[in-house]
Amino acid sequence: MSSALDRSPRSVVILSSAFVLLWVAVASFPFIWTLWGSFKVQGDFFSKADWRNALWGTRTLIETGSTFTGAGYDGAWVQEEFWRAAINTLIVVFFTVIISLTFGTLGGYALARSGRKYAFWLLMIALVFRAMPHITLVSGYLLPFFEWNLWGHLPTSIIVLVAINQPFTLWMLHSFFLNIPKDLDESAKVDGCTQFQAFRHVIIPVMWPGVITTGLFSFLLAYNDFAVTSMLLSEENRTMVPAIAGFLGSTLEEGNVMFAVAAVVSATAPLFVLVMFFQRQIVSGLTAGAVKG
Repeated sequence: MSSALDRSPRSVVILSSAFVLLWVAVASFPFIWTLWGSFKVQGDFFSKADWRNALWGTRTLIETGSTFTGAGYDGAWVQEEFWRAAINTLIVVFFTVIISLTFGTLGGYALARSGRKYAFWLLMIALVFRAMPHITLVSGYLLPFFEWNLWGHLPTSIIVLVAINQPFTLWMLHSFFLNIPKDLDESAKVDGCTQFQAFRHVIIPVMWPGVITTGLFSFLLAYNDFAVTSMLLSEENRTMVPAIAGFLGSTLEEGNVMFAVAAVVSATAPLFVLVMFFQRQIVSGLTAGAVKG
């Protein structure tokens, strides 16, 4: 009986480990396959004759003299100047996150500490606004942006992305502030702090995991956005996602698929590094937002 009990936990551990390894393999396969294929030519990576050509680089060896080639990266970053789209993305993402977090922390704190009924209705209005499709919101901005000659510029897309992202940051930070006892504010005021000083020196340090978590989600929204940036930015101000779509071409113009594959890898790698770097803050932030008190 005791031996059966001893074997049971070990079998559970083995099954759990096998499931995790299988899940990691399935989840990581698309990126690993794309990363591998980005160093091949189109005839190998999209081979219809034999998919194994993507593994061995048959056409790549014939065309370039090696089983691996960096032509896709050279074409995307140098020939098509993908680095401009990367810089534009950094600018849009930076200001979107900073502005969203600034108004989100101030608004979330004010709504969490307000005992009035309008706080609830403001959050409900923000939730309805957040639930609307992005393409619907963008279409409403187009006419005034054209009339005021604002279309095509980076600040224009930043304004729209902040407007779309702000309800999410308000809701998420509001939930974090609710989990921080009001006694901290009152203790800071007793020590001579004003309301804003209490917010800055006492509440924000406690809220830091929640701010990082919310900032990361805001970053992902702006970084991966396609609807807003593709409709509101001119070709020279495109961010990475619309630029990648441009590499694929259209019905009237043939694109270069391998440029797109290399650009996808280039755009995905920073996200992987960022999530791995902030994984502890993300977990602690989500846990803090889910636990009362």
